[in-house]
Amino acid sequence: MRWDAQALSPKRGPASDNSGLSAPGPAPALDALLPLAGLVRSISTPEFSGVTFHEVTAKSVLNKVPSGSAMPFEWTVNPYRGCSHACVYCFARKSHTYLEFDAGQDFDSQVVVKINAAEVLRKELAKPSWKRPQVALGTNTDPYQRAEGRYALMPGIIRALADSGTPFSILTKGTLLARDIPLLKHAATQVPVDLGISLAMTNEDLAELIEPGTPSPRARLKLIARLRDAGLGCGVMAMPILPWLTDSDEALDSLFTALAKAGATGVTAGALYLKPGTREWYMQWLAAQHPELVGKYRRLYGQGSYASKEYRTWLTGRISHFKAKYGFKGTSGFSHRNARPSEASPAPIELGASTPLPGQQTLF
Repeated sequence: MRWDAQALSPKRGPASDNSGLSAPGPAPALDALLPLAGLVRSISTPEFSGVTFHEVTAKSVLNKVPSGSAMPFEWTVNPYRGCSHACVYCFARKSHTYLEFDAGQDFDSQVVVKINAAEVLRKELAKPSWKRPQVALGTNTDPYQRAEGRYALMPGIIRALADSGTPFSILTKGTLLARDIPLLKHAATQVPVDLGISLAMTNEDLAELIEPGTPSPRARLKLIARLRDAGLGCGVMAMPILPWLTDSDEALDSLFTALAKAGATGVTAGALYLKPGTREWYMQWLAAQHPELVGKYRRLYGQGSYASKEYRTWLTGRISHFKAKYGFKGTSGFSHRNARPSEASPAPIELGASTPLPGQQTLF
């Protein structure tokens, strides 16, 4: 079926497109989007069962990180809000409540698409006031989630950044990144580029339960290998490590073995972070899938977002052990500040493989 024929009216009741065909009824939670500036239409299609896309025209796509933030980047671009990856543990869930959606099911199923992102970005980067600081992508929701296969926003974004001389970084779980490997190789001859894959487990069955919309761990490992074969560096954010689910020596050994075989240039790993919005959704999932762990998690996390200091110290020790065992000692898996300057005749840029410079921070 034609994508346009799936348009949902921003008003209650059936809509018609330019062909006069009646479209299906209104999208779930659509009322929450009525005050959203730039809403063009909402789309529901069998190809993405259960997901509604809300297409908007953005006035700006460059986001300034608030001063004083601990994040190691100053500017971000997020072409999508909400994410069909549906990772139960996603730290960005609360951001969806700013649109009056909920942080649970709505985050997974109500995806806002900035359809003019590349065009607006190119104009913003052309302003005399733009000093070309690094821009980070994938800091909130994944720019290579499944919808990117339909909307193809990233090629225009990559070209705009590279053509303007702006260094950038991408963190993703999406194997759609492979589509843009030739473009990324060319961009790396123009500006510093930093690529990272998010992968924290090799257990395929668990991954299907806890991050059901993502490509499988096996598929992401193949992506890492493809990036390395293309001469691009690829670090790995092995986060989050899940207490009692993916933190055993067996699970960690399997993960680091796989990352080494795939050719990852570095690894950063750390414990699950349960901020408000994420905590409630994750604990609901845990109660349904692993009720025997609910009490342990409540004791481990208390009323806060972080696991106890004792647990984090223990996990750091285990991660250090496996990093050393598989040749990742002293590496940073991924940092939005790892990008290195281009040369006049640049060799393929390999990022994330060296020890961070003094004062350099990793993403988490």
